[in-house]
Amino acid sequence: MGVEEIVLLNADDEAVGTAPKSDSHHRDTPYHLAFSCYVADTEGRILITQRALGKRTFPGVWTGSCCGHPGPGEKLRDAVLRRLRDELGMPEASLTSVLPRFQYRAVAEDGTVEHERCPVVRAVVPAGGNVQANPAEVEHAEWWTWERCLELAGRPESSPWYRLQLAELAPLGAPLEWPDAGRSGLPPALGW
Repeated sequence: MGVEEIVLLNADDEAVGTAPKSDSHHRDTPYHLAFSCYVADTEGRILITQRALGKRTFPGVWTGSCCGHPGPGEKLRDAVLRRLRDELGMPEASLTSVLPRFQYRAVAEDGTVEHERCPVVRAVVPAGGNVQANPAEVEHAEWWTWERCLELAGRPESSPWYRLQLAELAPLGAPLEWPDAGRSGLPPALGW
């Protein structure tokens, strides 16, 4: 497998280049394209994960189901499905764009910066689905009630992006009720 690259963005969320992911996350991380995904089962539970302790950025924090970086020319849907397979062993899911305009900047305790245009997607899977977490990516993966997810957003062990996303997701109701926000709000650099 080659070097994983991230898509660099300008202030208008247009692609302006690429950079190796491994060299791009530091104290001056450039603004780039990413995504977050919340996996809901048909009973309305959310898969919450703890990032692997060996991760370069924000190790050990509790967060949504998975996140990642679309590669150059990769559509959002394809990137989400790739990461669901790679991180959680999930071969299929029904995807919905929920927060297409989400972006954030966060600084880790070690000074590492995340600075991302990060559309949020909901994936729906059947209840009782088997999760096969990749230990290089995920320390723990657990199915939680929405109420427990909301409580996590008030605790410091959650990721900064999780807290910001939950502030926007909570008013939308329970996860299976989140409306499809469509694709028009996605950044110009990213197709569905």
